Amino acid sequence: EILAEQHLATINDFLKGMDIKVELLTGIVKGKRREAVLEGLRNGDIKILVGTHAVLEDGVQFANLGLAIIDEQHRFGVAQRAKMWAKNTRPPHVLVMTATPIPRTLAMTVYGDLDVSVIDELPPGRKPIRTYHFYESKRPNVYSFIHKELAEGRQVYVVYPLVKESEKIDLKNVEEGYESMKHIFSEVEVSMVHGKMKPTEKDSEMQAFVQGKTRILVATTVIEVGVNVPNASVMVIENAERFGLSQLHQLRGRVGRGAEQSHCILMTKYEISEDTRKRLAIMTETNDGFKVAEADLQLRGPGDLDGTMQSGLPFALHIANLVRDGSVLQQARTDVQELLAQDPNLQNPEHSFLTAQLKLRATDAVNWSMIS
Repeated sequence: EILAEQHLATINDFLKGMDIKVELLTGIVKGKRREAVLEGLRNGDIKILVGTHAVLEDGVQFANLGLAIIDEQHRFGVAQRAKMWAKNTRPPHVLVMTATPIPRTLAMTVYGDLDVSVIDELPPGRKPIRTYHFYESKRPNVYSFIHKELAEGRQVYVVYPLVKESEKIDLKNVEEGYESMKHIFSEVEVSMVHGKMKPTEKDSEMQAFVQGKTRILVATTVIEVGVNVPNASVMVIENAERFGLSQLHQLRGRVGRGAEQSHCILMTKYEISEDTRKRLAIMTETNDGFKVAEADLQLRGPGDLDGTMQSGLPFALHIANLVRDGSVLQQARTDVQELLAQDPNLQNPEHSFLTAQLKLRATDAVNWSMIS
């Protein structure tokens, strides 16, 4: 919702003075306002709709949907993205965007029908974020560093994996963290945001941080996308071992949005597995989302390319390695595209063995590969 409202403001700004109606559809758009939006979409009055997963509901139908842009693609499931195809008699053009190519996406750039554009450089004036991994024993040093950044007028995020204390797992939580931060950093105001809060509360706390009234934002991963505060220079991620690489990379992207040097601090207990240490080492070594995704791919596998499984390796490649052999796989994909351009339905007798193999392997009732 936070991101949708930001996009709405940006698009309205772009279209100032133009007769193009733009509307918002999220969970908080209810009653008569919601009905008006749905009717405006059906009759074509609304030309651009900005929304959350609410847009995927069956009742949301368009007069003539031509383009669907799915931002923060990693927040949507395969079947959810497929729903956009049913919103028009002819499937719309689809653009999917993400700052972190998740393993599935990386694999689809090799196998799927995606034409890929890569933005691999920072906007002018931004510095690469420095990332550190610290154990609990270094917490006093981390707090001392935060005091210093606050004294220089900067703002700080502190992210926790849980909202409330859990009896089952020994992890830090937002509510305790909020009380703790208020006590330790009494020189500044502190905000708290998590998914269980009412939308109005959440918005009020977020706005206080965006406007600089509060200087520390204690949150769960609800702030993973869409929060843009150039003055925020420190991201502390508690129990960093509980987050996936893609998520850590997204959270890190909340800082480094201004001209000042920014820092991401990954906090863990000392007793973590060797695999976890490797994952966190990747974060400290690179800011490159593609390198992070390749490492993720090596650790987790690409998912089921024709199904809905998002990670793991359901089939064995007898020779190729998805990470190492990217250029070979890309060549194979190009060859397939050329073959299909000449014989789209594989009716040529010399291609009958391909048809037989496809039938043998296509066990799913739904062909998810059609939606990339």
